Amino acid sequence: MGLVHLYCGDGKGKSTAAAGLALRMAGCGKQAVICRFLKNDCSGEAEALSRTENVVVIPAAGDFGFTWNMTPEVKAEAARANRSMFRNAVETVDSLLQKVDRSENAVDDALTGRDDLSAEVLLVLDEACAAVNTGMIPLEELTGFLDRRPAGLEVVLTGRNPAEELVVRADYMTEFRKRKHPYDRGIRARNGVEY
Repeated sequence: MGLVHLYCGDGKGKSTAAAGLALRMAGCGKQAVICRFLKNDCSGEAEALSRTENVVVIPAAGDFGFTWNMTPEVKAEAARANRSMFRNAVETVDSLLQKVDRSENAVDDALTGRDDLSAEVLLVLDEACAAVNTGMIPLEELTGFLDRRPAGLEVVLTGRNPAEELVVRADYMTEFRKRKHPYDRGIRARNGVEY
């Protein structure tokens, strides 16, 4: 049985926590799929995770820049590309779940006397909240997927200002709150720390 995690708030660490959970799944011999919205592939975690066994990183849709700088035409193109990425991630998850041998888990669960509470595949939808809030992926498409997600799929959503429809679907919700950040002193994002 897979559950939904929501890592939200204005603090640093949401994507990092999601990447850590993907590493945990991979370390347990399970699969992880990571789809990163509104980002490019030039980040340390994308590079490291793409080289990790049992982890699939969906390539970025492109480098469209910040949404507030996009022309309407570029924003429409970015939205098409992000929706395509989302669908690619869902198809990848479906393919991985079809390959999972559930018979091993059934034997383990029968021996321990517990129901199967473990997930076999993790899907990280990094910056899903921002993708919804900026129109890159429709809220209805994401909530529809969450409502019909396959058994055995754990899902992580990250980002600021999650829609209430995502909050009510979350089984875990962790809010990251910024107390201090070097950006407030004019220090720009640093390679290896922020990206």
